[in-house]
Amino acid sequence: MGPDRKHTPDGWAARARALVQSGATASPSFREKALAALGAVLRKQRSAWERALHEDLGAPFFEAWATQTGLVLAEIRHARRRVRRWMRGERPATPLALFPARSRIEPAPLGAVLVIAPWNYPLQLTLAPAVAAIAAGNAVVIKPSEHAPATGRLLETLVPPALPPGLVEVVPGGPETARDLVAAGFDHIFFTGRRSVGRKVAEAAGRALTPVTLELGGKCPAWIDRRANFRVAARRLAWAKFLNAGQTCVAPDYVLVPDQRVEELTERIAGHIHRFYGADPDGSPDYARIVHRDHFDRLEGLLDGLPVRIGGERRPERLHFGPTVTGPWPEGHPAGKQEIFGPILPLVPYRRLAGALDVIRQQPDPLAAYAFSKRPEAIRAVRGAIRSGAFVVNDAVTQCANPGLPFGGVGGSGHGAYHGVHGFRRLTYPRALLAAGTWFDPPVRYPPYAGKAGLIRWLIR
Repeated sequence: MGPDRKHTPDGWAARARALVQSGATASPSFREKALAALGAVLRKQRSAWERALHEDLGAPFFEAWATQTGLVLAEIRHARRRVRRWMRGERPATPLALFPARSRIEPAPLGAVLVIAPWNYPLQLTLAPAVAAIAAGNAVVIKPSEHAPATGRLLETLVPPALPPGLVEVVPGGPETARDLVAAGFDHIFFTGRRSVGRKVAEAAGRALTPVTLELGGKCPAWIDRRANFRVAARRLAWAKFLNAGQTCVAPDYVLVPDQRVEELTERIAGHIHRFYGADPDGSPDYARIVHRDHFDRLEGLLDGLPVRIGGERRPERLHFGPTVTGPWPEGHPAGKQEIFGPILPLVPYRRLAGALDVIRQQPDPLAAYAFSKRPEAIRAVRGAIRSGAFVVNDAVTQCANPGLPFGGVGGSGHGAYHGVHGFRRLTYPRALLAAGTWFDPPVRYPPYAGKAGLIRWLIR
């Protein structure tokens, strides 16, 4: 007997594709019921998910719900209410030359979808792509992050048994498992993570002509206008930056501040940190932890050489890295080149808008850009001068909570978007359908062609 391929990467891809090709996922009722079943697992096991996220990230229970379980449930509700409408496709006109025939564009599922998930939001950034895949009629194989093991175990034990057999499978493992899965011939790959790893995923997928969606983060800028509401800006920036201890791909990476108002913003952010987390954030139930020691050490290295304005307290044994605000990075400093991805917020002063835009344009296109201003003309100038996956005015991070908005990057922050209908479109392809009638078969298209040229020219004009 040959080797058992059931639990090989090729086997996972083949079984997922076979389920779709069987037609089992084709009906809207199948997709609606599958989404409802996934939602039920999240609701009924809410406490278990929250405990797992707290174990992996020290996630406060409120944040676990608001940024992970609750967001996925919102995606599910949004898709269930609209999937029949999305599946209708389009009915383009049919040229008279093809009479009698009817044309339609069908959004057809791609087949087997691979989701390679990150550790920072191990539930949301795993299941939100899966929701899009299910709504689009695909089967899904998930490779959860090995750095969020408690959440990964729950995904493996709770999700597949709750859904139709083979619709969602979870394959645990590390980087080698991910590499093998990427090479296994899936029909689409979702990857969320570092740019360097995303580049390798795209290269490997390209050899198999597999389309990919890459969400790679980046240095998301926040620009504050001199006439902005600094009270509101400081509060919203402090929340958005220190959510999940800064381990958020759309978190403000740095803030461009008018040079005469840097001290004011520093004081306001300091006040909000104290109100949010108390005098010692390490003792706050509302402040998360750094995921593992390697990441903690990387953040400590980034802090070296930055002028600390607020915070900087660290307890390595507890993976606690307190909310930290710094001055600008010195020229050539790694914090000016790397995505910080932690609770370190540099304040970068500027004198003129052109100077602020120059700082932004020195970085790869970000996943999100934030502008705090009351002046429409200034907002238009900033929006038109830069590229970003999202552009948010007078807030930060909250764009991710709207399932009607696309979530994705551009340029160096990735490509491809999902959430809502955008994920449905990403994971289907427009298949051309033409159904010709047999009750009338005009002879004009058949040889001999003598004497028919004028009529053909008239029909296809």
